[in-house]
Amino acid sequence: MSKTVKVVLQIALFILFIAVAVWAYGALNKKVQPPNGAGGAPGKDEPSPAAPDFTVFDAAGKTVKLSDLRGRPVVLNFWASWCSPCRSEMPAFEQLYRESGGEIAFMMVNLVDGQRETEATATRYIEEQGFTFPVYFDREQEAAVTYGVRSIPRTIFIDQYGDIVSVAGGAIDGDTLQKGIDLIK
Repeated sequence: MSKTVKVVLQIALFILFIAVAVWAYGALNKKVQPPNGAGGAPGKDEPSPAAPDFTVFDAAGKTVKLSDLRGRPVVLNFWASWCSPCRSEMPAFEQLYRESGGEIAFMMVNLVDGQRETEATATRYIEEQGFTFPVYFDREQEAAVTYGVRSIPRTIFIDQYGDIVSVAGGAIDGDTLQKGIDLIK
């Protein structure tokens, strides 16, 4: 790759990062609220931003895209097994995953870095805890980069049309998770 191509690529990635950061800042300033028009989600006159697509891997190593879930509401969560706040919110995700009966797609994206977090450590944690929600592995950090994830956990609520309705940074409790799910039903 020539030096010019590298510079152009770096500039494009920087511009993308700034755009995602500006969007994320605005989205994170809105709290997850019930669907009564009282903030947290775009109103009828405000369009929701489309959720950018990405590719991750399931436990069998098969590629899965966010767009594969279009037509169903999606709870997208970024996490790692070493992350204490991530671990604290997992029981709520498991409970609501089981209660949703498949009506809501849960996309629990593990941020694999190959050192601090591996697929083996994540899988071992999930099995030890008895969680049954689907776990996907972001081996190449494509999903994290696409969503500008700089800290975890991060949860994004996406409606059936593929639009981002709300974003929650940090650990969330069951009530907050339920409010986010209510927004995308």
